Amino acid sequence: MSTHRFPVRIYYEDTDFSGYVYHAAYLKFFERGRTEFLRDLGIHHFELIEDGIAFAVRKMEIDFLSAARIDDLLNVETRVAEATPVRLVLEQTILREDTVLTKARVLVVAIKTTGGPVRLPAGLRALLQGET
Repeated sequence: MSTHRFPVRIYYEDTDFSGYVYHAAYLKFFERGRTEFLRDLGIHHFELIEDGIAFAVRKMEIDFLSAARIDDLLNVETRVAEATPVRLVLEQTILREDTVLTKARVLVVAIKTTGGPVRLPAGLRALLQGET
């Protein structure tokens, strides 16, 4: 699977008093990148919910390398590192031009909307693995 790119502009609301991005804002940027990655594959959260399935972040490792500033235009890159019947591992990077600012490794699992784990549907897994 190729790397998906999603642009993000830094607004005042994303920053702290110094004009640099507050660390928790990166979580929103990563979430948006994951959502747009899935959307571009034709996977929509509302359709999953209608099927009784939702994604949940089980684990996330983040490495903050450099700070983004107000008005920066960043790119969130997302790629599948692993897709099994029960989990999806994504590698995400936030860049300003060619400079890597933040990296994350995200473990995502599927859950029933009524609670409890569920296996990823085979068709969904095939999309994530780039097999279709």
